[in-house]
Amino acid sequence: MSEPGGNMVDERLVDPIEANPVFHRTESKVAVAGHPIHAMLVAFPVALTTCTFGADALYWWTGDDFWARAALWASGAGFLFGVLAGIAGTVELLWVPGIRARASSWTHFIIAVMLLSIIGANWGYRLSAGYQEAILPYGILLSLFAVGFTGFTGWHGGKLVFEYHVGVASRGS
Repeated sequence: MSEPGGNMVDERLVDPIEANPVFHRTESKVAVAGHPIHAMLVAFPVALTTCTFGADALYWWTGDDFWARAALWASGAGFLFGVLAGIAGTVELLWVPGIRARASSWTHFIIAVMLLSIIGANWGYRLSAGYQEAILPYGILLSLFAVGFTGFTGWHGGKLVFEYHVGVASRGS
């Protein structure tokens, strides 16, 4: 574009995250000895959500009540650990400007809340309908949906870690 005097003006788009040095700081502030609590806790709901689906499938295959009880416990523990991981992640999101400024952080947050809703609904359905009766067909479908959503949520969380270094210490030990 040209100025009124006919001189050319360099109009480059400026990335607000790149322009503000405070947004480059994305290391975890909710940590124990430098290790992010969210990263430590998130492995539990991931594993327990997968175990819920596995126990549902084994109950369907064998008819053994053990697997129905295991799915009930796994879904409940997955939900409770998910809430704890969610609290730690939400505090990070709101407390660290470099995390808060990234759209990917908010995408991960929204998907994770939706996942927690699915896991909570799965557990609540099992508690209200009876753990054996709840599995087929809706319990196993909720479990399968939760496993898919877990992968989607984890992919977005991994993107934050590997592409934007969110929660990664800025210096080695």
